[in-house]
Amino acid sequence: MFKEDCLFCKIVAGTIPCNKVYEDEQILAFHDIAPAAPVHVLIIPKKHIDSMNEVTAEDLPLISDIHRVAIELAKQLGVAESGYRLINNCGPDSGQAVQHLHYHLLGGGKLGALTGISDSHA
Repeated sequence: MFKEDCLFCKIVAGTIPCNKVYEDEQILAFHDIAPAAPVHVLIIPKKHIDSMNEVTAEDLPLISDIHRVAIELAKQLGVAESGYRLINNCGPDSGQAVQHLHYHLLGGGKLGALTGISDSHA
């Protein structure tokens, strides 16, 4: 499934370039163009899904594969041992900027607080 006006669908289609770190038939991972950490990779399904709220039971194997890829990339990018964060933003209050399901793999240094609301995870 492809959505014409979706930035990430255009990246999957190859009409917008990216710096790929992983690709298979269902998943694409690439470096974020505005990194928030020394290692900042986006992991996306090639199938267009607006957000986690639209994931169906049929999509669950794909979600599992995304997590498998995240683990592999953390090792490949050298952050598995020191620690990393895997984030999925869902909806406007979370800061989801692109309406295509995606995960941020962040690492490579001491990461800050999880949110600006609470310092409970600082």
